[in-house]
Amino acid sequence: MSEEISSYEAFAWQRPFPFISQWKIEPESIDHYYHTNNTAYLKRLESLAWEHSNALGMNFENYRDLDRAMVITKHELNYHFATHLNDELAVATWITHCDKKFRLTRFFEFINVFTQKTVFTATTDFVCVCLSSGAPKRMPKEFIEVYSNANQTTLLADIGA
Repeated sequence: MSEEISSYEAFAWQRPFPFISQWKIEPESIDHYYHTNNTAYLKRLESLAWEHSNALGMNFENYRDLDRAMVITKHELNYHFATHLNDELAVATWITHCDKKFRLTRFFEFINVFTQKTVFTATTDFVCVCLSSGAPKRMPKEFIEVYSNANQTTLLADIGA
């Protein structure tokens, strides 16, 4: 774990106990306006959610074994400041609601490491479905155990030393 990512814990996050990772804006994320394309943010939301789930001990293999998945029903995306090539962002997520039945909500916050300003926030709603049929299904006990207790401590992504 790098010292750099652990220093992100001191940022003024909007919520306690974030799962924190990082994102450096690369050329493939830049659009014709010379800032980070909207689709790059969506891709980073997905990868950050999976990083967090994996850190909690839940991965796609577990989803397959349980024949369940959390699928997106709604995104709310808020772009506060533009980001540009080579910007370094501290990116965080939290599970802010788990009804222990069908629904789960995540909050995301991205902070520019240099300015320490929040550049992006998002909320994503999920529903539990059966992978084999796509039909809504109750969360299995494994999802409830992992996701309903997710925000008890700050977690840092394992990005290597």
